[in-house]
Amino acid sequence: MNEPASVFRALHHGRPAGDPLVLPGPWDAASARVFEDAGFTALATPSAGVAASLGYADGRTPAAEMFAAVARIARAVSVPVSADVEAGYGLPPDELVERLLEAGAVGCNLEDSVDGALVDPRRQADRLAQVCAAADGRLFVNARVDTYVHRDPACTDVVAETVSRARLYAGAGADCVYPIMAPADDLPRLAAAVPVPLNALGTPDGPSATRRLGELGAARVTFGPQLQRGATDAVRGLAGRLLGR
Repeated sequence: MNEPASVFRALHHGRPAGDPLVLPGPWDAASARVFEDAGFTALATPSAGVAASLGYADGRTPAAEMFAAVARIARAVSVPVSADVEAGYGLPPDELVERLLEAGAVGCNLEDSVDGALVDPRRQADRLAQVCAAADGRLFVNARVDTYVHRDPACTDVVAETVSRARLYAGAGADCVYPIMAPADDLPRLAAAVPVPLNALGTPDGPSATRRLGELGAARVTFGPQLQRGATDAVRGLAGRLLGR
C-alpha cells in the first residue's frame, strides 16, 4: 500500500536501535520547505509553535486557524505531515478526522489532558478508538500521555501510570504513544511495556542526542516548539544587530 498514511506508518517500524525517526516541527510553509530541503523524510507540526507563529498563546489557537495552518504546511511539501491538534478542539471524532484529511495531514497527536488536567484514561481510550475507527487507517494516531506534565498528586509511580494509560491507548488502536517530558532514564521501561512505537521529546542538539534516545527505546523523536523558538531567538538577534545592540 502506498497511501500517504501507510508510507508514514512504515517509517516508524523496523528501525534499528539508535536510529529513531526524527521529525522536525515546522510552524509555517517556509520552515516546512527548509526541513524538507534538508532531507527529512516526514514532518510533525507542533501546536505551540504554530500558535506562536499565528500570534496566539499555546492552547489558544482557534481550530479553524490551526487546520488552515496545517493545510498550508502540507501543501508546501511533498513529504508526509503529521499534525498536533492538541486534545481535538472538542470536535466529534468523525469531524476531527475529516478536517485533518482535508488539511492534508497523514497523522495527528491527541493529548490526554484538557485545561491542565488529565482526562480519565478510559474515556480517552474510547475517544481514540472512535478516532481510529473514523480514520480507518488513513491517519497515523499518536496518543500523547501527559502524566509527566500534569501529575496526579495521588500517583506514586508515574512510570506505571504512564504505562497503564499507554497500553489502554494502544489497545484502542493508537499507532504510537508519546509520554511527553518523560526523562530519558524512564524510556527503556516505557518502551519495553508498550506494544506500539514510542515517541520521545528530544532536544535539537544533533544526531548523537537523538541516537541516544533511540538506543533507550524511542522509535520516533519530536521537538515540540523548540525549533520555532530557536528561529525566533535568531530573529531577535537580527533585530538587535539592526539596532546596533
